[in-house]
Amino acid sequence: MHIVLEPLTEGDGPEILDIFNYYAEHSFAAYSLSPLPVEMAGLFLDVSNGYPSVVARNEEGLAVGFGMLRPYSPMSAFSATCEITIFLKNGFTGQGTGKAILEHLVEEATEMGLSSILASISSLNEGSVRFHLMNGFHECGRFRDVGEKFGRKFDVVYCQRML
Repeated sequence: MHIVLEPLTEGDGPEILDIFNYYAEHSFAAYSLSPLPVEMAGLFLDVSNGYPSVVARNEEGLAVGFGMLRPYSPMSAFSATCEITIFLKNGFTGQGTGKAILEHLVEEATEMGLSSILASISSLNEGSVRFHLMNGFHECGRFRDVGEKFGRKFDVVYCQRML
């Protein structure tokens, strides 16, 4: 599948919220227990302000994924570290879109002078854990039973990719 990565804008809000809300309702990938209202679409831009964020579009112009970097911490001691978020539209995984978004964000992070990217992943989102481990991340920590969704407890797995 051919995709184009474009900077994330406010106009992309409804499409990326649709992607995110699928996972809020049906999986452990999104930590929200319910879909976010349309008014929350700007949150994705707000948290990544000053950092790269992209929407992936297919040949028809459909948003099939998005990704962003954001500060790991507001404290200056952590200014070279960021956290990553990537979501793909249901039915569009396993086609190289996530890898394209990841590599674009890694390139942008390197250009910014960042040295480390962290990923916070639900232990019950095995596909995401596998994706990160196959793409240069290493598991570096785990908080046990800190989340609960759909009546199931889960760990938060922290993975890190050094740049």
